[in-house]
Order: sequence, then C-alpha cells, then structure tokens
Amino acid sequence: MNSRFERFERFEQQTTDHGPRNMRIALAADHAGFELKEKMAAYLKEEGFEVMDLGTHGEEPVDYPDFALAIGKALREGRADRGVLICGSGVGACVAANKIKGIRAGLCHDTYSAHQGVEHDDINVLCLGARVIGEELARELVTAFLAAKFTGEERHVRRLAKIQAIERDFHG
Repeated sequence: MNSRFERFERFEQQTTDHGPRNMRIALAADHAGFELKEKMAAYLKEEGFEVMDLGTHGEEPVDYPDFALAIGKALREGRADRGVLICGSGVGACVAANKIKGIRAGLCHDTYSAHQGVEHDDINVLCLGARVIGEELARELVTAFLAAKFTGEERHVRRLAKIQAIERDFHG
C-alpha cells in the first residue's frame, strides 16, 4: 500500500454490514488509558467490530500487567482475534504483553508501524500511550492495525519462526 488512504480504503472494503469479517477485538487499559479506551471502544463498535472490554472500568489506579494478561488470555483462548492495549506511555503494557507466549505486541504511535507491524511481524496486540497520542491519531492507528494482514512472504515467515524459536527456548 502506498498511502494511508489506500489502507483505509482497504479497511472499508473489508467492512460489511455485519462488521469487518466479524473480527473480535479485545480492548483493555489501565487507569491512565481508561478515557482513551472508552473512546476506542465506541469507535470500534461504530465500525462494526465485536468489542470485548476487559477493563479497567474507571480511573482508580490499577496495574497495567493485569490488563496485558487479560488481553493475552483472550487471544490465546481464541475469544478475540486481535487486541488493543492502552496505558500512559504504552511501554509498560507492551513489555508485559510480550511476556505472554504467542503474543506479539507492538507499541505504535505512527500509522506506518501500526500496519507494517502486522504485515511483516504478525503483531496481534497494538499498544498505545494515552499520554502520548490523542484520540484522532489513536483512531488512525487502530484502523491501520486492523486493516493490515500478515503478508506471509517467505522472509517474514522465516523471521517469525525465529521469534517463535526464541519463545520456545526461553519460555520453557
């Protein structure tokens, strides 16, 4: 894809009256990401996605690893197809999510990384920093992430296999 508009056009083409191919999105945040999570939940529902809100449900201080784990479990158990995880910077949530076997989380604050992370690295969790980006950019990032598909090119499959080998060797 050459431009973000072409990616968004592809996103719109994938969307049917019943949602984007029935994609199920696990959505979670800590207290710092709560407000942005609520806005992204509304946006995703408007776009026809099935949204699984895994919390938090208020601005009371909570720990981001708990929400990374909730998204990881939803993906591993097949209850969700992709996840969006939000904390203040996005860094802690990304670190925690990547500790879960089978989760490939990417911290993205630009649309290129949001789609390229899926196309080349097969990320399944998009991490966002609510204190770093605004609502409009978050919408663009989520759209780019959800519109993207893993290319399956040999070089990307080879690299993904190496990542999976590291995971096997160090996760037991």
